[in-house]
Amino acid sequence: MAPTDESGPTAPHTAPTGTTPPARPPAAGAAGPAARMPRWLPRAMVLALALVAAFQFGSWAFHQVTGLLINVLIAFFLALAIEPAVSRMAARGMRRGFATFLVFLGLTIATAGFVTLLGSMLAGQIIKMIESFPEYLDSVIHWINTTFHTELRRVDIQEGLLHSDWLRKYAQNSAAGVLDVSAQVLGGLFRILTVALFSFYFAADGPRLRRALCSVLPPARQAEVLRAWEIAVDKTGGYLYSRSLMALVSGIAHYILLQALGVPYAPVLGVWVGLVSQFIPTIGTYLAGALPMLIAFTVNPWYALWVLAFVVVYQQFENYMLQPKLTAKTVDIHPAVAFGSVIAGTALLGAVGALIAIPAVATLQAFLGAYVKRYDVTDDPRVQGHRTRVPAPGTLARIRRLVRQPQAGPGTARTPDTAADGPGAAAGTRGAVVAEEGSAAE
Repeated sequence: MAPTDESGPTAPHTAPTGTTPPARPPAAGAAGPAARMPRWLPRAMVLALALVAAFQFGSWAFHQVTGLLINVLIAFFLALAIEPAVSRMAARGMRRGFATFLVFLGLTIATAGFVTLLGSMLAGQIIKMIESFPEYLDSVIHWINTTFHTELRRVDIQEGLLHSDWLRKYAQNSAAGVLDVSAQVLGGLFRILTVALFSFYFAADGPRLRRALCSVLPPARQAEVLRAWEIAVDKTGGYLYSRSLMALVSGIAHYILLQALGVPYAPVLGVWVGLVSQFIPTIGTYLAGALPMLIAFTVNPWYALWVLAFVVVYQQFENYMLQPKLTAKTVDIHPAVAFGSVIAGTALLGAVGALIAIPAVATLQAFLGAYVKRYDVTDDPRVQGHRTRVPAPGTLARIRRLVRQPQAGPGTARTPDTAADGPGAAAGTRGAVVAEEGSAAE
């Protein structure tokens, strides 16, 4: 019986001899070799997740220790500021730790004395205002009754204030905020102690810190680091000492004025004006003069005007006479740069940035000035601000130029006058002649 093609549905098809059977397509749902996951993909995913987790942990840790880093930065600049005094005392044979302790003791006594005097002044003024409040209230009530024909009485106003909802809510909020104020005070004391401790160690162990830092750097880098350190010490210490000297001069000048006017607490107000006006540049004098003006206004309103006039005049004297001589060798920064650096420091670190902005910018300016190459400026009037203008041709020259040019008829081109228009016009004339010769040849 001869074979037929209809041998059954499952009969395999035999390929001819010497040929390769065709590959079967993969079944539905079955992954082929090209659809397998690469071996490096799981490792890459694990590495990416680990990097994300490390970044998140680092960001969280940085935000947690931001306060500590700011305290360390303040302590570092404070140590740089007292470094010249400590080094001078250590060079005379005194132990560096004891010299640092003496410097800190002097700063602590000066700060405590200033805070005590300022606190006593403010407390005295507050007590005086509280005692004089009934008299002020009577004068205000009398003015209102006289002007508006009313019948107000101080007793009625006091009872209304004591039984008002506003006063009751204010007392409740104040009682609830006592704990917050106490926590802020304790936090401030702990921050001050932290800054004092770190600054003491930075100043006392300055040479050891420099050796530890240079031990991990090659010799060429060690010289650069030490030079930058010395520049920072000179600029920061110079800024502190020059500002302290100007604060002393400013405080004495304002004390003499306030004492002559008979304003109370003249010594404390003089110290206040001296410190605030010098460590807040440009506008510090006006901010510091607000408190003496207020105290002088309670004595006599005209005294406040005298204080304002003196503050303005002294600010000009300080900007143009005193400050250039005292800061020429220490911190020579343009007032606009100083004010901009204070604004930038305040935006970044708040009050701390405002205090350390100027010495930081002075250090950066000195460091860049030592490495930036400078050239001699050409002797050009424009460098001095004098503008040079090219004189325009006069009316007579224009008339001569128009007369020398022949009038062009219809259909002819005007030939420019080479004598009147110079070499450029002569070149244009030669081009026109060549163009005419070319058209004639055609």
